[in-house]
Amino acid sequence: MALLNRPVRGAETESPGRVSRETSSSWPGLGMAVAGVLVAWCVHRLVPAVPTLTASVVLGIAAAHLPGVRDLVRGVARPGLSLAGRRLMRIGIVLLGLGLGLDQVLRLGWATVAMVAAVVAATFFGTLWLGRRLGLPGDQPLLIATGYSICGASAIGAVSQVSGSDEEDVAASVALVTLCGTLAIAVLPLLQDPLGLSDPAFGRWVGASVHDVGQVVATAQTAGPGALGEAVLVKLMRVALLAPLVAAVAFSVRARRQGARTPSGRRPAPVPLFVAGFLAAAALRATGVLPEAALDWAHTAQELLLAAALFGLGSAVDLPKLARTGGRAAVLGLGAWLVVAGVSYAGVLLTM
Repeated sequence: MALLNRPVRGAETESPGRVSRETSSSWPGLGMAVAGVLVAWCVHRLVPAVPTLTASVVLGIAAAHLPGVRDLVRGVARPGLSLAGRRLMRIGIVLLGLGLGLDQVLRLGWATVAMVAAVVAATFFGTLWLGRRLGLPGDQPLLIATGYSICGASAIGAVSQVSGSDEEDVAASVALVTLCGTLAIAVLPLLQDPLGLSDPAFGRWVGASVHDVGQVVATAQTAGPGALGEAVLVKLMRVALLAPLVAAVAFSVRARRQGARTPSGRRPAPVPLFVAGFLAAAALRATGVLPEAALDWAHTAQELLLAAALFGLGSAVDLPKLARTGGRAAVLGLGAWLVVAGVSYAGVLLTM
């Protein structure tokens, strides 16, 4: 089944000269991204309920619309901000693999693994189908489906690297998924008692239904450490499915190129390098050879890199243009939210 229904834009490979020119013109934008991450980190320190990644997206959107700053974002800083949204995102996703404790995930049992796989499949294909029916432009249905089913903005960034998605489609999808994931922090704890969920069951429900890892932590911690531990482990299961999903999209894109070769004469790699890096990092973590201090440093680096990438993506959001499809996007977001919450709730009841 082809995941994309429009022609794929050019291959990802770039000539060394182009890369050099791109890097030399990127320093203003990269500096702005670093400043945005610093402000986002300060916001998180002042308001711990607001994850750094969420604050970074919001600050990027704000920078794109503030008088004075807006001209800088759309002008001299644009190359660096776009570079952050692409290349720093890939490095951050590789480091995300070091946080994936495969041994811990498997301890939950194969019934839970099957439940998570079912939640991801139902959410992905259900959201993709609904987005197409609603007529959302470009790759937004694919990207939103990915964000809801796996791990929010990080998953959107990963899939966009192999789908050749427009920067505006990526930014709009990140904005919607981030908004819904942030709302989950306030809404889901209110539903624990009405739904009759114990603390561990609530944690599993949160891990299976909330998008971003930081949002999972913020939501599950309201029910105590037992719920938080279950939520993180289930969430890691969903993150583990990022690699096969990205690989499937890459194969779909490769097929649509009908064997097209890169300018160097080589065929595009069947699995993107950063996906292979993600899997290698997860395998390295599973060996247990890395000390906790190294894992802590890697987690910090991953958080900062993804925050810079999300600031860059947020700065590409055009709110007036987003408002023109806002109604359809809101319907898709609500529909996807109901699917992921409903299927995961049923799955938790069956596996607890």
